[in-house]
Amino acid sequence: MKTSIKLLALLGVVTFFGCEKKEEAPKKPKNVILLISDGTGLSQISSAYFFKNEEPNYSRFENIGFIKTSSSKEDVTDSAAGATAFASGVKTYNGAVGVNSDSISVPTIVELVQDRGVRTGVVATSSIQHATPAAFYGHQVSRRYYEKLSQDLYNSDIDYFAGGGLRFFTKRKDSVDLYKKMEDKGFYMNTEALTNYDQIKDKSKAGFLLAETAMPKMQENRGDFLPKATQLGIDFLNNDKGFFIMVEGSQIDWGGHANDGPYAVAELIDFDNAIGKALDFAKKDGNTLVVVTSDHETGGFTLASTTKKDENGKEYSDYSEVDITFSTGGHSATLIPVFAYGPGAEEFKGIYENNDIFHKIMEVTGWKAKK
Repeated sequence: MKTSIKLLALLGVVTFFGCEKKEEAPKKPKNVILLISDGTGLSQISSAYFFKNEEPNYSRFENIGFIKTSSSKEDVTDSAAGATAFASGVKTYNGAVGVNSDSISVPTIVELVQDRGVRTGVVATSSIQHATPAAFYGHQVSRRYYEKLSQDLYNSDIDYFAGGGLRFFTKRKDSVDLYKKMEDKGFYMNTEALTNYDQIKDKSKAGFLLAETAMPKMQENRGDFLPKATQLGIDFLNNDKGFFIMVEGSQIDWGGHANDGPYAVAELIDFDNAIGKALDFAKKDGNTLVVVTSDHETGGFTLASTTKKDENGKEYSDYSEVDITFSTGGHSATLIPVFAYGPGAEEFKGIYENNDIFHKIMEVTGWKAKK
């Protein structure tokens, strides 16, 4: 009798553990869209909630963190060091593009994923050779080497790019027609306008250089270039093995440097529209991780109460109306928000170093090199 009871008890234990559900492994994203709003802190993001005529796309995120942005040698980073941290996972000195603190080249995410069949692209409202986009394909000791960075772009295996910077391909000191060389390499090239997807879907690579240097400001009728270039890049790069694209709202930073509130806000709203394109695709696709962040804050941008004068000429703060103020013409060292959506998004919560963005992307995708 006792033996039968023990046997039944044992069978019960086996049945319990046998029926227990196995914990499913976290889903790995196939695609990554990294959007960088240059020079954007929490106050710039907050401006969208006061000045955009519809709900900002930032509201669609549930996984939010913060990064510390200092470079390897300075408390306050510049865009080159900040972008190198994102693109290669290392802290470096201000001005460095794709090299470490010893000026030695470090592999970028674009280079690391190419052997996996992952297609890659960069989009910017600056010249495509500017610090942030350049850090994803280039390796130079100075961000000012625009012609050398154009050569780096030619030498890279990047599949899609859109922005300004034509002069560094066609009006070079070495007289090389790098634009023609890009065409000879198999790129569909265009200097007039973004096409629709049907015009480039059968091409292997595509490049759009739509300004001699930087793209025009939003206030100068740039239009929907950034959201459209983002959507076109997603459509063009999408494939069975995955894609990585970096999209930069470059000129939010320039509005901060100029202490020009309307300039910065117009660029921020345009960037938010590009976020919308990325999130719409990610929601429909289900296999795409979207990460939105910035390299640093610029201008000490603040949404303050509006200063007015009463009937006696005395100044007072009108708390019913916000105004934009600045505390510097340069960068600041404030913590920068990180927003994430899609498979692996929860890994981007918390407070961490800016170069951890790279490591988190490589980890959640499985793109990390095997030891």
